[in-house]
Amino acid sequence: MPAVYPLTSKLPAAAGEAVAIVRELAGAGHVAFLAGGCVRDLLLGQAPHDYDVATDAPPVRVRELFHATRLVGAQFGVVLVRRRRRWIEVATFRADGPYSDGRHPAEVRFTDAREDALRRDFTVNGMFLDPLENQVIDYVAGRADLEARLLRAIGQPAARFEEDHLRLLRAVRLAARLDFAIEPETFTAIRSHAAKLGLVAAERVREELEKTLQHPNRRRAFGLMRDVGLLAYLWAGAAWHDEQVAAADALLDRLPREVTFELAFAALVADRDVREVHEIARALAFSNEQRETTAWLVEHQADLDEPEALGLARLKRLMAGRAIGSLRQLAETRYAALPDGRQRASALAQRLAGIRPDAVQPPPLVTGDDLAARRVAPGPIYKELLDVLYTRQLEETLSSRADALAALDGLLRARGMVE
Repeated sequence: MPAVYPLTSKLPAAAGEAVAIVRELAGAGHVAFLAGGCVRDLLLGQAPHDYDVATDAPPVRVRELFHATRLVGAQFGVVLVRRRRRWIEVATFRADGPYSDGRHPAEVRFTDAREDALRRDFTVNGMFLDPLENQVIDYVAGRADLEARLLRAIGQPAARFEEDHLRLLRAVRLAARLDFAIEPETFTAIRSHAAKLGLVAAERVREELEKTLQHPNRRRAFGLMRDVGLLAYLWAGAAWHDEQVAAADALLDRLPREVTFELAFAALVADRDVREVHEIARALAFSNEQRETTAWLVEHQADLDEPEALGLARLKRLMAGRAIGSLRQLAETRYAALPDGRQRASALAQRLAGIRPDAVQPPPLVTGDDLAARRVAPGPIYKELLDVLYTRQLEETLSSRADALAALDGLLRARGMVE
């Protein structure tokens, strides 16, 4: 029999749509609960990101009861039900057969709440909530682990990680996010199965890393990945020297609470060659934009280290970059390790504030058409001359087209290209 105890807090208004689904299922004679992470978060006094429903109603019955539905995993009993512009996941209680691919069970059978709880990953995720009776139903001693601040696999830890290898990384993310310790047997099982993470599709690993590194407890997660031996399997060919681990740890520790994934990952690989960063990003199936942004941050990470000495044109070119906000955060993170870090941050803020937005990337005063009009043969000379003139424009030593054309003529005369 499960442990049953009342939920002492009031359900948030955001739970309303999921509760309405539970009520309709119960009214049709079915057992239905809120399930998983939302129950955990409610017991911790935190606001859940979403609400999932678990029920004994099979998918076909769920679709009969609700008009707006979408099948997303019929073989696993999962139906999305639309309620007032929100999609709520409704999953049939199930027991899983053997896992043959380290991700999916070969077969499932629909069952009751107890067996459904026992097939889940961690005890803190294995509880149900009956919102109509305001009671928590706990088959896996999840509340005890919440109170002890422990992350524990349900049943045999090795079996849970054999079923889905991504749970190795998910355990780290969850323990870091909740600031829980990992229960010793679970910790040992993660260490012994760490190499299995290398079998997980790169997209799934990257998605888990996105959630992990964007959370303020990212440094704790990194430390756990190091301690359980997962760092070497985050991407194909991953290699870490002690100095790289220490450098990543230090940067992650000083990052602001709210950062983009690209900035957090750049901090993780900041002391690597830019070409290697591109290779790592490809190995993790980053989008092109994610890869380019991360590599740009690594390439330019030191460019703002001396804000008062940085040339105006150079600063403007950085401001026109794809992620100047993140680059500024990275610079201020680097400053935090220096005795005069606050002064540098203040100097950078003053310089950035002193540049008008329309002056960051103005239209060039001189173009290739002006070179062609002077009968300059096309070739690398075009880029060379236009870059020189645009730099002067950014430095604000050229402020009019007439001045810029005169400067162009001077450059051409200096090269003997015009009389």
